[in-house]
Amino acid sequence: MILGIDPGTTAAGYAFIDGDTAPKICAAGILAVRATESGERLAELHRGLLGLIAQWKPDAVAIEKLFFASNARTAMAVAEARGVLLLTAVLGGTNVYEYTPAEIKKTITGQGNADKLQVRKMLALTMPETKEMRGRDDMFDAIAVALTCHFKEKGRLRFNR
Repeated sequence: MILGIDPGTTAAGYAFIDGDTAPKICAAGILAVRATESGERLAELHRGLLGLIAQWKPDAVAIEKLFFASNARTAMAVAEARGVLLLTAVLGGTNVYEYTPAEIKKTITGQGNADKLQVRKMLALTMPETKEMRGRDDMFDAIAVALTCHFKEKGRLRFNR
């Protein structure tokens, strides 16, 4: 099972996919952060991800790498959140894989500069269950991250099952 994560400061998208030849979504959603203080936000992300890892026991965690942001304050906050999520995944005993947004888009659509709509359309073709799913972009981005790991690491992943 692969856990895909789209990191954020007030919310992080997550998606669990499983299956060797035809991956299926087991669960997907948002780790919502309610705290307003920076340190407590990071702690909430940690606790939320720790709970998901304990519940689902993924074999691998795939997380989106940061891209250059024009707002330095936002970039720093996302980098902090991403660091907490990475540390939590590693301490949870999983293999961790990281992909840039362009790498994810290229893997899912064939174009590294695809927009969110193009990614959603390809997800619907690859994983038809996403057509009926409702949720924030963060959740669909996490599905794309997990699917990227499925395609790129196929044959290298060692699943516990």
